[in-house]
Amino acid sequence: MPSVAILDRDTVEAYRRDGAVCVRGLFSPELLDIARRAIDAVLAAPSELAIVASRPDDPGRFVEDFCNWRRIPELEELARRSPAAAAAGELMGASVVRFFHDHVLVKEPGTRQRTPWHQDQPYYDVDGFQGCSMWLPVDPVSRASTLELIAGSHLGPWFLPRTFLDGQAKWFPENSLAELPDIDAARERFPILGWELEPGDAVFFHFLTLHASAGVEGPHRRRVLSLRFLGDDIVHAPRPWRTSPPFPGLESELPAGAEMDHPLFPVLWRLNRA
Repeated sequence: MPSVAILDRDTVEAYRRDGAVCVRGLFSPELLDIARRAIDAVLAAPSELAIVASRPDDPGRFVEDFCNWRRIPELEELARRSPAAAAAGELMGASVVRFFHDHVLVKEPGTRQRTPWHQDQPYYDVDGFQGCSMWLPVDPVSRASTLELIAGSHLGPWFLPRTFLDGQAKWFPENSLAELPDIDAARERFPILGWELEPGDAVFFHFLTLHASAGVEGPHRRRVLSLRFLGDDIVHAPRPWRTSPPFPGLESELPAGAEMDHPLFPVLWRLNRA
């Protein structure tokens, strides 16, 4: 559990102001090799949570899979050995960082399917403010195909989560949360962040930061590993619906409002107060 500060003050301040930052060169070639092997292992043996998130007529293919760290050793190794948890802890201002889950996102060459604008936290079964995601590409990512984020959107409000392909409200009921504005219809009105990325660069963003991404250009592949982290104030928030990702039976072990003290969410980093 690394305890030496790895980020400068400007980066931490930018995250807390904007809800998103790019950390260049955070992952070494050795760690990137582990990440690539982890992604390939997930693709070779998808879990029951794997989905194809692109339409049947898409010339490419967008595949997602979740929560594989307990069966893919490379994922657990990366979560425990990499500087990602320490970076998330510094950005969140947390004293303890727990692992929430892993998420593999692969867009094959020619994939048209966009990832629409959304926040992550409304899909989850947690409440609190100290939630942070890391988005790590293991292939070069152009500015046109990169992750885009709306600066400051982590400060609220929560927007109604919908299914990506057909816009259904399968989580919170209709009209219970604010409707997402049509960002793409007036992009100039929004402070959109996005970076051209090389393998080793990592984007960190708050669970409530609005984000989206386009398809991928021509022959280029975009393999991404996202690791999600929980800080001090995150508590369990059981929902009456299936969350994304789901944690079946967790409500019988962690009551509403309980800290996420459970083997599913191991501690990866603690602040050294010495």
